[in-house]
Amino acid sequence: MRDVTTAQPLDVQPTPLALLLLGREADPRSERGVECPGDLPAPSDPDLVARARAAKEKLGDKVFVLGHHYQRDEVIEFADVTGDSFKLARDAAARPDAEYIVFCGVHFMAESADILTTEAQQVVLPDLAAGCSMADMATAEQVAECWEVLTEAGVAEATVPVSYMNSSADIKAFTGKHGGTICTSSNAERALEWAFQQGQKVLFLPDQHLGRNTAVRDMGMSLEDCVVYNPHKPNGGLTPEELRAATMILWRGHCSVHGRFSLDSVNDVRERIPGVNVLVHPECKHEVVAAADYVGSTEYIIKALEAAPAGSKWAIGTELNLVRRLANRFADQGKEIVFLDKTVCFCSTMNRIDLPHLVWALESLVAGKVVNRIQVDQETEHFAKLALERMLALP
Repeated sequence: MRDVTTAQPLDVQPTPLALLLLGREADPRSERGVECPGDLPAPSDPDLVARARAAKEKLGDKVFVLGHHYQRDEVIEFADVTGDSFKLARDAAARPDAEYIVFCGVHFMAESADILTTEAQQVVLPDLAAGCSMADMATAEQVAECWEVLTEAGVAEATVPVSYMNSSADIKAFTGKHGGTICTSSNAERALEWAFQQGQKVLFLPDQHLGRNTAVRDMGMSLEDCVVYNPHKPNGGLTPEELRAATMILWRGHCSVHGRFSLDSVNDVRERIPGVNVLVHPECKHEVVAAADYVGSTEYIIKALEAAPAGSKWAIGTELNLVRRLANRFADQGKEIVFLDKTVCFCSTMNRIDLPHLVWALESLVAGKVVNRIQVDQETEHFAKLALERMLALP
């Protein structure tokens, strides 16, 4: 038997990614594992609402608070405008007189707001750890390596990158530098149509499901036209022949909330609620989208429920905070609105923005201290803005 008491320790060094996941190292270019210093008010403080209201009143027109649809009600209460990520970034840009933009959302959204606002405006994210798991699935280094793989396969020159709004500033900059554009879940089809006028293939980042659903469901491509590039496998797990044959090269990324909905979820809700309308976000898996009655962005979902007849029944496949808010909003009209899945699922990173963090950020501004400012460096901003402007110019 081996004497374990004399065994020598293995000389194994943890990778930077492993240290990051263990919380023992930070990466300022990542959405993940970022510390948020500061003394926050206690979440049980009964005066939080009054403190938030007082701080916002003191700041007046100097502050503009943006609230994403997936935020908690306690935060949405203090938002000057609500919307999806791109609408909010544009709203911020439309308020050049606001000295401070407090973005109640996640990191990539605040980056977009910083890119689109003026030099004089300062963007604040109440909790720097409010990141996005999807955006984390594509790093600048991984995407650069992917482009090398495409180059070696002889397809890079024919490939146009299209990146989802839900991506880091680095990925948006890569897209702008390589002649591509940004898209939202509302205009993904228009973005792809534009891209195919520029080249023969598309590298779609970072959400494979939005890319696949848009290409197959909306544009008539086949599933065989799509391949998935896995950054954790050599050459993305694809052969040069597969890359040459593909029309859509999909990055292996997904939304942790929308990715949880399954075909079983759809079948189960139809059995439980006869006559229900299933309405899902295009970040859901292809089989879920194919089985749904309606598919659309967050704004589409809201407008569909606004236009729905009284007494209609709806199962919604998107983030729970929004579904609950819509269910309460339309309850007096007799509209039955339920979450598509039986298991409750919030966006965990979006929910890091809570009332204590918002109060801390606002009171710090009142005291003349800007906390958690989001700043994109000039080169990254230049190329990211180029990609965003291409999207804005889409017909």
